Amino acid sequence: MLQKRGRDDRVVRVVRRGRTARVLCFRTVWTGVGDGEFFCPGCGGDRNYQRLTGRRRLTLLGVPILPRGVTGPVVECAACQSHFGTDVLDHPTTTRFSAMLRDAVHTVALAVLAAAGGTHTRLTLETAATGVRAAGFDDCTEDQLEALVEALAADTGRLFGPPCGPGLAIELHEALDPLAPHLAAPGRESILLQGARIALADGPYTPAERDVLGTVGAALTICGDDVTRLLAAARTPS
Repeated sequence: MLQKRGRDDRVVRVVRRGRTARVLCFRTVWTGVGDGEFFCPGCGGDRNYQRLTGRRRLTLLGVPILPRGVTGPVVECAACQSHFGTDVLDHPTTTRFSAMLRDAVHTVALAVLAAAGGTHTRLTLETAATGVRAAGFDDCTEDQLEALVEALAADTGRLFGPPCGPGLAIELHEALDPLAPHLAAPGRESILLQGARIALADGPYTPAERDVLGTVGAALTICGDDVTRLLAAARTPS
């Protein structure tokens, strides 16, 4: 296993004839126990990392004399060498975050289209496809969305049925729950408003569309009052 010598944590120095000498210090020796890719807060981008555990030692004149326990684990960025707590790995990489956002917008679009019970207009499909392409599915077409909604509808009622029934709610929560903690409020509101624009493309909200959008708001941790405010704002021409 790879071992790395760390910096001195605490140092006891003596001054003799104008010179400073290190007598006692605590030093940490790090051992690599894993690696991967993560979003580095220090670099502000995706980087490789090492997961490290450490053993602290008391040294006398640079010679280890006493073990002083273990420390860590920590995550070390391969680029900037900074150390972070392991909770930094909970944050998705930029690549993973982009995929999560793309899937969320796609799922919301399908859910709103499904709320129409298969009676969506061409304008509704065009609005949905435009939003999905903007999120990263560059090749998405209106016909593809329509075929997918029809296929899901035939899948033993996973989507259609009671307004935002259990199947549809599960689909939305699976796509939105992991994403919501990593989005600021404007980002979460943007996803809800995109769904609202799809619903309004062919006229006022139907009860089923309102129910779906309410579930979207809840999955994005937007409170009920804010959901009502945003849905009303989406109806007002800008």
